[in-house]
Amino acid sequence: MKKGLLLIGITAVIVAGYFIFFAGGDDAKSDVPKQQPLAQSKNNDAFNKPFNDMLNSYFELKDALVDWDTVKATAAATKLIDMADKIPMNELKADSTIVQTAKSFVGSVVAEAKGLVGETSIEEKRHAFYTLSDNLFNLLRTVKYDQQVLYYDKCPMAFNETEEGYWLSNTTEIINPYFGNKHPKYKTGMLHCGSIEDSVNYVSK
Repeated sequence: MKKGLLLIGITAVIVAGYFIFFAGGDDAKSDVPKQQPLAQSKNNDAFNKPFNDMLNSYFELKDALVDWDTVKATAAATKLIDMADKIPMNELKADSTIVQTAKSFVGSVVAEAKGLVGETSIEEKRHAFYTLSDNLFNLLRTVKYDQQVLYYDKCPMAFNETEEGYWLSNTTEIINPYFGNKHPKYKTGMLHCGSIEDSVNYVSK
C-alpha cells in the first residue's frame, strides 16, 4: 500500500514538473502580439460573417493609412461601404431599440466612409477615418461584438501635433495610422506612438 502511494506521489511530481516547464515556455512567447481567433458568438453566422467582413475592410483601411497610400485607402473604404450595407441588422440578437441604435451607427460609419472616399489628401482622409473609427467603436459596443477582443487606441497628437485621434486594432501592438511609416518629418519615428485607451471585450469567458 505504501509503495503504491509512493508511486502515485512520484508520478504527480513528474506531471507537475512537465506542465510547469512547458507552460513557462509558452509565457516566454506571449510577448508577441497575436490576433485572437474568433470566439463562439451569441449571434448567428448570417450576422457575424458580413460584420467581420466590414471589420476586415476597416483594418485594410487603417493599414493603407499607415502606408500613406491614398489609393488603397479609397479602395478599402469603398469595400467597407459595400460590406456594411450587407449586414443584416435584423439578425442581431437584441431588442428593437438596440437594433435601431446599431442601424444608426452603421449609417454613420457608411457616411464617414463615403466622405473619406471623396477626399483627396491623406490628411483629410485621416480626419474622416477618425470620425469613422469613433462611430465604429460605438457600434461595436452597441451590438456587444463578441467574436474577438478589439482595442481602442489613441494618438494624442494625430492632427497638427496637438489634436488627438483614435482608431481600432485587433492586436495590442500600437501601429499609428495618423503618423504612419512615411511621415515627411518623423519618418517611422512615430509609428508606435500611442496607447490603448479602451477595449471591446464581450467574448464569452
